[in-house]
Amino acid sequence: MIRLEGVQKTFRLDGTQKIVARNLNFTFPAGQAVGLLGRNGAGKSSLLAMLAGTLQPDAGRVIAQGTVSWPVGFAGSFHADMTGAQNARFVARIYGVDTGQMLDFVRDFAGLGPHFHLPVRSYSAGMRARLAFGISMAVPFDTYLIDEVTAVGDGAFARKSSTVLKERLQTSGAVIVSHSMPLLRDLCSAGAVLEDGRLFYYARIDKAIEHHDHLMLGRQPPWLR
Repeated sequence: MIRLEGVQKTFRLDGTQKIVARNLNFTFPAGQAVGLLGRNGAGKSSLLAMLAGTLQPDAGRVIAQGTVSWPVGFAGSFHADMTGAQNARFVARIYGVDTGQMLDFVRDFAGLGPHFHLPVRSYSAGMRARLAFGISMAVPFDTYLIDEVTAVGDGAFARKSSTVLKERLQTSGAVIVSHSMPLLRDLCSAGAVLEDGRLFYYARIDKAIEHHDHLMLGRQPPWLR
């Protein structure tokens, strides 16, 4: 469970401002997969970062009960001079995961072959994403934060990612950001739409998608007019 209490966040650049959160008070329910939708630039990734604790709100607080992942697939914290295997081993030790099991899972899932034992600085963006997703899925969390990660890679990798996510969501909750409506329908039971710093929650993912579709057409959904 993750609770927002009076969360506010605004970005300012060159005299303009972008409001991501306007005094948000909301609880993401435990054990439920919630799809997070919104226009490009609405602040979905920023909100996810606040849920993860990697971005601080300007006001208010984020309270988490249970363990919460970093944004799944995030590869920015890898040590470039360490190999993929060494980075995986390091994360396993931080989170108290068996290192042997971590290495076996990531090696098999990411499919990096001999590159798994080469420095991460030699990886392509896609290879980093595969490594990051594998490491993320190897750590058990109560809530996973997921940002468009299944869009990375070829069709086979996307299917593999979805399968692993479904397995994790049998026992964990999630907040999932994606522009793929079929993916959200497949993985999520509920949805939330972020628009102009406000969060609209729907117990059914289809209703959240309907709200989002109206926004993409440049109009508010009829029930908010």
